[in-house]
Amino acid sequence: MSGSRCQTLYPFSGERHRQGLRFAAGELITVLQVPDGGWWEGQKEDGLRGWFPASYVQLLEQKPRKSTPQTGEDTLNGHLPPGWQSYMSPQGRRYYVNTFTNETTWERPSSVPGTPKSPASQKSAAVNGYHISGTPAYQLDSGHMSLRKASGDPQTPGSPAAPRRQSKESSLTINCVTFPHPDVMPEQQLLKPSEWSYCDYFWADKKDSQGNNTVSGFEILLQKQLKGKQMQKEMAEFIRERIKIEEEYAKNLSKLSQNSLASQEEGTLGEAWAQLKKSLADEAEVHLKFSSKLQSEVEKPLLNFRENFKKDMKKCDHHIADLRKQLASRYTAVEKARKALTERQKDLEVKTQQLEMKLSNKTEEEIKKARRKSTQAGDDLMRCVDLYNQAQSKWFEEMVTTTLELERLEVERVEMIRQHLCQYTQLRHETDMFNQSTVELVDQLLRKVDPAKDRELWVKEHKTGDIRPVDMEI
Repeated sequence: MSGSRCQTLYPFSGERHRQGLRFAAGELITVLQVPDGGWWEGQKEDGLRGWFPASYVQLLEQKPRKSTPQTGEDTLNGHLPPGWQSYMSPQGRRYYVNTFTNETTWERPSSVPGTPKSPASQKSAAVNGYHISGTPAYQLDSGHMSLRKASGDPQTPGSPAAPRRQSKESSLTINCVTFPHPDVMPEQQLLKPSEWSYCDYFWADKKDSQGNNTVSGFEILLQKQLKGKQMQKEMAEFIRERIKIEEEYAKNLSKLSQNSLASQEEGTLGEAWAQLKKSLADEAEVHLKFSSKLQSEVEKPLLNFRENFKKDMKKCDHHIADLRKQLASRYTAVEKARKALTERQKDLEVKTQQLEMKLSNKTEEEIKKARRKSTQAGDDLMRCVDLYNQAQSKWFEEMVTTTLELERLEVERVEMIRQHLCQYTQLRHETDMFNQSTVELVDQLLRKVDPAKDRELWVKEHKTGDIRPVDMEI
């Protein structure tokens, strides 16, 4: 694959790699190295070299080939090597993931050539799976939502404003995040189809249960994590109460085994009774061991699992929140620059009309000055939009990475609790088996109880004489 050309799908900041290659969506890169691990080395057209995620680009075909009809994802996955799965990118491109090494590639991992065909070039760019038009021209504010309209006729900033053809809204901005307009853009493919993954369903904000405040999707995920930690703590408290019951029960059994009641019973029945009292002491020992194992093998792991969990969650929260604040700041700058451009264009239009009505050197100089200011305002707007897209790209990257990490942590937490609850049931079964063994000898002695033999033994020991009395004679 070395030497192949690829086109970037999303902007990449380059900060996730020590030698990361920064690029915007739609740039061309020559692939230099393709090692395992999902990171490629490449060189841009301006000569810059660096590393980038393979999932952020699509390979460009060098030779035309016949397209093979796709019969569905089941057929595709059915012919993949072990450990490989196919997914759809946000733009509908199929890529492949090695579930053992987390390697990602656009090339089909099989002996049959299967590099996905590059889609036709589009005029609109894609940022993090969100399609946006070229240069935003106007924005209609309505609460916290705005609709962006793309200019129908391209116009150089600084030139007199020409009549605009209104087109359908291509994107909308909600709480400073830009989304594709559902009535115009095609439906996006999920990052991890059929998995109900966190990284696919928590991009937008929503009202809280009282309907007063707005809660971000990431905050909802954090609340889920913190609730899970609390449930884990309460489970540990439950096991602690079970341990107390076992310890108290063992204490009472031990005390009862030392009771002197019926201690003078004799014979085979007396032996069985003495063994029954001894079994209580054995059973008390079994329950003490059970409570000790519950503490070390169930309660303690539940309490110690991720002791710094809340601290780590706060770090994630602050990091994503900072990126979101930066995104909001960039969006405010875009709106300010957009407003400034509109004012400069209006000023230019006024001065142009004045020139048409009355020609003068002074008016011509004012037009030149207004045109320079309008051009500068247009450049400022483009720079602000670029910074906004970079901020949104970084927020997108961190959201995907962090939500997948939260998903992994939740799976790990549930699996850990399941394993320790299984350990609880196993200890419970073992305790029942030991308890049963303590009464087996009692059962054996009870089956040997023989009233006739007991009577014989007692009579022999306590008899006073076997000569019976007779009648008195005169």
